[in-house]
Order: sequence, then structure tokens, then C-alpha cells
Amino acid sequence: MPVVLCYGWRANFSDSMYYAYILESIEKPGEFYRGHSEDLKRRLAEHNAGKCPHTTKFKPWKMKFYAAFETLALAQAFEKYLKSGSGHAFAKRHLLGTDPRRFCL
Repeated sequence: MPVVLCYGWRANFSDSMYYAYILESIEKPGEFYRGHSEDLKRRLAEHNAGKCPHTTKFKPWKMKFYAAFETLALAQAFEKYLKSGSGHAFAKRHLLGTDPRRFCL
């Protein structure tokens, strides 16, 4: 199993990855939805098909950010953080903005 060193941490790639993601409404830019999934393409299609009551109002959606995790628990924990007040501020400053320095953590 390959191991990648990136920004000082090690990632083991396995068959299954879990993702925390942020969607942005195409019709109403600035409206975001945060979630997690094992299959990003399928989940985005579900959001855009109106299968999620929380996102139907602002569809269609585009993927704005995602992060991959080895375990479902880690993806869920990061989603929970992204939904918190400090997570909103972090995402706005580092993940969603147009400032080219946004990846300098």
C-alpha cells in the first residue's frame, strides 16, 4: 500500500476513502452546504437531482472543496467542524476565498 508524505503527515491509500466536502450553489453564489460521502460524484448528483431536502432549495450545486480521509469517523468529524462557527470561519478564510494565499495554513 503506497504511503504519501504531504505537509508533514503520512497518508496510506486504501481501497475506500471517505470525503468531507463543501458545495456552493450555482444559482445563489455564497450559499454553501457541508457534508460527507464515500462517493463524491454520486452524492453531488443526488444533491442536484433534489434527493436531499436540505439542498433542494438552492440547486444546482458545484463542488467547491473536498478532503479525503481514511475513515468514516474522520470525515464525519471534519464535516462537524466545518459546520461549526470556527469551521465556517476557517473555510471562508482558507478554503473558499479567492486570496491566492488561502492555502498558507
